[in-house]
Amino acid sequence: MKEFFLQFQDPNTQWVLFGTLLLGLSSGVLGSFALLRKQSLIGDAMAHAALPGVCIAFLLYGSKSLFWFIIGAAISGFISTWLIHIIVKKSRIKEDSAIGIVLSVFFGFGIVLLTYIQNESTGNKSGLDDFIFGQAASLVKSDVILISTISVVLLLLTTLFYKEFKIITFDPSFAKGIGLPVKWFDSILIIMIVLAVVIGLQTVGVILMAAMLITPAIAARYWTDRLSFMIILAGLIGAFSGGVGTLISTTTKGLPTGPLIIVAATSIFILSLIFGPKKGLLQAFIKHLKLRKKTALNQFLLSLYDLNEQSLHSKLFSEIEVFEKRKISKSLQQYVIKELSNKGLISVEDGQVSLTDKGLEAAYELVLNHRLYETYLMHELEFQEVMSHKEFSISLLTEKEKQKLYQLLELHGRKPVLVPNSLRAHKKKVFIHEL
Repeated sequence: MKEFFLQFQDPNTQWVLFGTLLLGLSSGVLGSFALLRKQSLIGDAMAHAALPGVCIAFLLYGSKSLFWFIIGAAISGFISTWLIHIIVKKSRIKEDSAIGIVLSVFFGFGIVLLTYIQNESTGNKSGLDDFIFGQAASLVKSDVILISTISVVLLLLTTLFYKEFKIITFDPSFAKGIGLPVKWFDSILIIMIVLAVVIGLQTVGVILMAAMLITPAIAARYWTDRLSFMIILAGLIGAFSGGVGTLISTTTKGLPTGPLIIVAATSIFILSLIFGPKKGLLQAFIKHLKLRKKTALNQFLLSLYDLNEQSLHSKLFSEIEVFEKRKISKSLQQYVIKELSNKGLISVEDGQVSLTDKGLEAAYELVLNHRLYETYLMHELEFQEVMSHKEFSISLLTEKEKQKLYQLLELHGRKPVLVPNSLRAHKKKVFIHEL
């Protein structure tokens, strides 16, 4: 622990930590827009396409300079983005194929230039190989200041143009309609994404920079449906990943910072994937289980009502007979019996079940809605398109349409025979009136 605090007091460690925190923050924020605009692969293409720009900048400048490397990488990234756009627009090649072509060609050209530079007398001192896998430890104070400055500018621009970016992301047609210069804001956003990618190349590397851009945004997406909260959360996840990766790297020998940052971000993504309240796997499993249980309860009541309707005398039926009417999973059968009995909807005695008065009322409601829905599907074109098949509700129909639907139900002989006394007495249903 003492060594950890001593390492943390090292000025170089502090600068690298500060730089990775801001890099993660800006990457997460801009990655949210890239994700929602379905441009996740664009970030990967930009990162790979930046390598030849870095190499050419070194050949022109003659020595290592992060400023000129960023300039070269940005120009190369812009050219790759423009080529992808031209290929998609002027040919039949789809965007994913165009990205693959540009990515591989630019990266291959970058490797050729890198090999040429490394074979030169001064090439082995260039440090350009750091841009492939990243090496945050090679950052110096001036590099961190440059990365931090660009990150702060990107965050300020995002705050300034948040509303415009939000509109062009979700509804570009509406944005055009209200007079926003959509192409101009598109270009600004692309430039910002390119800058977010290139400033992270030396820290995370060409190979992993796309993950740094997208992973925090994907993780945040599992926790919220609001863009503002998603952007903030993605930025925090990115900053946290950058900080954790840097601290682990500085306290452990031989572990590179860039991959550790991605591992930290991926770990948060996995936790979000499992425990996210909006779209997490655990939440989806719980919802599915609840739906299965609810469906099983309804199926049992429907089956028991049907058996009562078919029988003129017997009101007691065996559990097996009811379960055979509509198949219910064996794992849920005991749950169904226990739950309906606890709710007072059925009475159980020696394996025989019957509907209580309360159960008959609930079963009647289910049967009536079920049969009305089937009748509606048979005559769907005769009604207004006001109902979805997943959320059928009589209340969505007009009074005239309700009367017509009830008449059609009686015409098809699907009218429920067993009407609870409570409903008959209070005339709660239009159907039980004489039509």
